[in-house]
Amino acid sequence: MSTLQRPPKKIAKKTKPRPSDPHPVGGKPGEIRIIGGEWKRTRLTVASKPGLRPTPDRVRETLFNWLGQDLTGWRCVDVFAGTGVLGFEAASRGAATVHLFEQDPALVAQLKTTQTKLQASATQVQRGDGVAALRQLATGSLDLVFLDPPFESGLYEPALNAAAKAVQGNGFVYLEAPAKWTDELLAPLGLRVHRYLKAGAVHAHLLQLLTAAEAP
Repeated sequence: MSTLQRPPKKIAKKTKPRPSDPHPVGGKPGEIRIIGGEWKRTRLTVASKPGLRPTPDRVRETLFNWLGQDLTGWRCVDVFAGTGVLGFEAASRGAATVHLFEQDPALVAQLKTTQTKLQASATQVQRGDGVAALRQLATGSLDLVFLDPPFESGLYEPALNAAAKAVQGNGFVYLEAPAKWTDELLAPLGLRVHRYLKAGAVHAHLLQLLTAAEAP
């Protein structure tokens, strides 16, 4: 007498989000938290937007360690704001002014909602081209510029060029990119690597202006 055997069940493979994905596969919005300062542990909504890639907690923690944690009185610009987590993190740590630029209208609306929720009076949210806005600022008028453009964009060089003119002599430019930017690549733009970190798909750079002696 033969015994009927059930066919083995197929085990579906779980799809894991890529390291650069801000939310799980499936399109549901996620959250990211501010990790220091006045609004420590406050969670910000991450909208379901293709290419939206908030700076991971680990990278931000390292970045603000590099910067010394306390940004009291600093003048900052977040050129490709997205969720705004970099700009709001700076404001949480005492920055005097933080301008957040974003072109996507839905993300601008979310930024303004976050601004209201936090009562972040030091921040200004504006819809528009952040690189163009950066070019209009007075030379040496900023202490810190955040540059985290879409990885596939061709905006890195124009953004870095504008940031190098806007930042003051002892200021900083934070750059997030899919590959490492070396001193050789940065020198023609008047910048050099001060600190560097690779975390998953993210290459995080803290840049400073070349001194007169270092300039090519």
